[in-house]
Amino acid sequence: MKDRAYAKINLCLDVAGAREDGYHELKMIMVPINFYDVLELQPAQEMEMISNRSYLPADDHNTIVKAIHVMQKRYGFDMNFRCTLQKHIPTRAGLGGGSADAASAIRMINRMLRLNMSRDEMIEVGREVGSDVPFCLINKPALVEGTGDKIQEFDCHPDFELLLVKPRKGVSTKECFRLVDSMEADHPDCLKMRESLIRNDYQGIIDSLGNSLETPAVRLVSQINDAKKELKEAGFDGVLMSGSGSTVFGITKDKELVEKTMEKLKKQRYFVRHTNILV
Repeated sequence: MKDRAYAKINLCLDVAGAREDGYHELKMIMVPINFYDVLELQPAQEMEMISNRSYLPADDHNTIVKAIHVMQKRYGFDMNFRCTLQKHIPTRAGLGGGSADAASAIRMINRMLRLNMSRDEMIEVGREVGSDVPFCLINKPALVEGTGDKIQEFDCHPDFELLLVKPRKGVSTKECFRLVDSMEADHPDCLKMRESLIRNDYQGIIDSLGNSLETPAVRLVSQINDAKKELKEAGFDGVLMSGSGSTVFGITKDKELVEKTMEKLKKQRYFVRHTNILV
């Protein structure tokens, strides 16, 4: 069985503060984008992880393997799987690639074993694997709160283009959150972003872009600012870092601008991808 594991971006991300359990209270507008890995699962005698990216781990540090082990323990089955992953989403990029892969594994095992998991059960399993996995299981534009487990989907039909630009260096999510606690963070209005998306208010979307993690991420990877500058100078209407970085995205309605900027930034050895919101 095969499944597409869709990446995400954060159009708005507010770190409200640290919690006593060591996690952070978040408020985010997350949207899936038309950019994905492809995961295939086949029943096997032993667990096997095959990928087109040799640097990916094959143990519980791999979110796919971790998701399978969580489900084995929870639902009491001992079936193993041959996992074949075509990896396209870059790692340490703020695009949720590992979370999307885990969500695909959970969805496929649910179907293959006819577990009939409820939405709440899927979110509980997802939480054990990673904070972005619950959203990747839902895969719809949503207001996401708490530690990533409170998800309120909403309908929207944005008509703009996205250009993803990632510097070669990635950002450690753990380090980024550690830094944000010691800095004066921005606190963007995620509810305003949601309303702007629902109304398809393009200027409202541009005006509501914000990410509390951007300043600490730039301290860790200064090239994030370089990528932002490239997109702003090219003429994109809105520019923001996604998640904990290091991917930056530009928003525009001009497809020609996207294509022209892609060609320029490829020559500068950035990872670039033209995409849009999946609705």
